[in-house]
Amino acid sequence: MTSVITGDIIGSRQQESEHWVEDLKKILHPLGKTPSQWEVYRGDEFQIEITNPEDALWTAVLIKARLRALKSDARMSIGFGNKTHNAEKISESNGSAFINSGELFETLKKQKVTLAMRTEDADLNERMNLMIQLALTFMDSWLAQSAEFVALAIEYPNLSQEELGQKLGINQAAVSRRQKRSHFDLIMNLDRYFRTQIKQLTAL
Repeated sequence: MTSVITGDIIGSRQQESEHWVEDLKKILHPLGKTPSQWEVYRGDEFQIEITNPEDALWTAVLIKARLRALKSDARMSIGFGNKTHNAEKISESNGSAFINSGELFETLKKQKVTLAMRTEDADLNERMNLMIQLALTFMDSWLAQSAEFVALAIEYPNLSQEELGQKLGINQAAVSRRQKRSHFDLIMNLDRYFRTQIKQLTAL
């Protein structure tokens, strides 16, 4: 089983400059090789394969946090399933993970949600998407400072608040406030639960 994130930048056509394309590429760059593992296409759309499905939600949250730190955002769908055709470009690869991600992505605008997931298990989809929607009530309104904290905390999971503060140029008390404001502990709990559910799915 693999997982695929399909996304687009919200409001990209309203932005005067297109520097966000380079910003997006910088965010995706550490996550794999382009164009086989990730690709930006049609101007503002992107796709990335996360070969360990358990990491998919955390990766989507990281992309969202990095974009919100730049005062931007994305709509993203996470699809789970197989990969039956491995092309040189990810946008030309195929399989149920790609179909689940692509079909779900087409519905996000209508659903008015910025993040959702789809597996072959309808009950799991319903359960997880409800939790994700609840988390989006605060994730969609992260300010740049909170989002920057979340991104760093995901990228450096072993750093203490003091060490994260050194990277952010703030003291430990300010880090603690950002952690609270961003509801980071809740997101970690959501990710832990998500990982147990996906693990059970891959074990079937």
